[in-house]
Amino acid sequence: MKEHKKKKTINQKLKIKVEKELKKQKQNQNKEIKKIKNKKPINFKKINKKNITDKNNIGTLSKKRRMKVELIVSILLLIVLTIRIAFIQFVQGEELQSMAYIQQTLDRNINPKRGTIFDSTGKTVLAISSTVETVTVTPTNIKKEDREKIAKAISDIFSLEYEKILKKVSKKSSIETIAKKVEKEKTDKLRIWMQNNNIVSGINIDEDTKRYYPLNNLASQIIGFCGTDNQGLDGIEALYDERLKGSKGKITNLRDARGGDIEDTTEEYTEAIDGNDLILTIDSTIQGIAEKYLKEACIDNKCTDGGNIIVMNPKNGDVLAIAGYPNYNLNEPYSINNEELKSNWENLSQNEKSTYLQAMWRNKAVSDTYEPGSTFKLVTASAALEEKITEVDKEGEFHCSGSIEVAGVRMKCWRYYRPHGSESLRQALMNSCNPIFIGLGQKLGIHTYYQYLEKFGFLKKTGIDLPGEAGSIFLKEEKVGPVELRNNCFWAEI
Repeated sequence: MKEHKKKKTINQKLKIKVEKELKKQKQNQNKEIKKIKNKKPINFKKINKKNITDKNNIGTLSKKRRMKVELIVSILLLIVLTIRIAFIQFVQGEELQSMAYIQQTLDRNINPKRGTIFDSTGKTVLAISSTVETVTVTPTNIKKEDREKIAKAISDIFSLEYEKILKKVSKKSSIETIAKKVEKEKTDKLRIWMQNNNIVSGINIDEDTKRYYPLNNLASQIIGFCGTDNQGLDGIEALYDERLKGSKGKITNLRDARGGDIEDTTEEYTEAIDGNDLILTIDSTIQGIAEKYLKEACIDNKCTDGGNIIVMNPKNGDVLAIAGYPNYNLNEPYSINNEELKSNWENLSQNEKSTYLQAMWRNKAVSDTYEPGSTFKLVTASAALEEKITEVDKEGEFHCSGSIEVAGVRMKCWRYYRPHGSESLRQALMNSCNPIFIGLGQKLGIHTYYQYLEKFGFLKKTGIDLPGEAGSIFLKEEKVGPVELRNNCFWAEI
């Protein structure tokens, strides 16, 4: 009983304590509420209105500034574009117009006929151009389904490799060359095939020329030959190339952006201008005779280095013939003329082939120096007569004892074992007597002798109308002494 009462008393105390605590908390809350209620309310409408006004003012200023910047930038861009357009129009205008023309047009060249080369009679033809044709293709004008058919036909007609032709007709280039300088007989076959197969575009057949030499080997080292583009490569053909070649013509077509021909447009044709004809001083009859007997002499005497003959008109100096052995066929200039080399030609290197061909084409009579030997005694005799230090037929003017001494060096006459004895100038020339002409040279003196060498033209090139002329070999006058003079008087290298 007592315990029960005791528990009850404790519970009541706890309850009272809790109620007090709750009451205290409630009072505190009421105080806080009163504080809040006593504060002045915030005018949110006023604040929002001010903020909006400020934002509008800032936005208006920003918009005006932006418009100004945009206007300035636009004006600057307009100025830059105007300057650029003016630069393109007035500075680059011609260049760009030229480039546009090249892109929009396709030109096919027409080769002119080279001028004919005649001998001195004006009747015998030494070189002439015949009409042939060149075949090209414009791949952009060939339909894809026709490529194999066209390649097969072209390869069969012109005996060409099918795969190479197919590659050319399938390219994206503007023009490809198929065959150059083809005889009209073959191109006519191609024309018939094109007509039968309704091929109207993509294959071009244009007129061309081919150099032909009717007399084959005659005067080969004088005339020279031409390359595949009709340009002169050697001899007269090279030296007079500008006069012989003429001016090219052309066929111009308009092209679209893909490189194909534009339909309903006409071709523009510019005619080729043929080259000038040329008449040489060479006489074909004399040239043929000189070559014939030179060949016989070289074979009979086993001249391993060949030989040369020059025939001139003594009245005016015209060159009537220049024969060289061995010579070559002008219609086949890259075919070697040596049978031994020909059998082993394919095994030679390109440099070796080039060396042999250059030697075969070389005109030794013009490009090489040679020793005239005793024929040069005529120069010494002429100078001595002009200076009046001798006469032609003065008996006993000279005496040959078999030799003559110059600066301690003894020079023998060719007939030293049986000297010529007493001689005139005419007899000395007939006997080709060395001591007599050495003596004449000593009387002339170095300076006077060199004056005559210059007057005769031995100290410079002749200026013959052939390429590759070599100069003579003479010591400079100031380096010539008595021994050198005596050699020049009857022997020289020119």
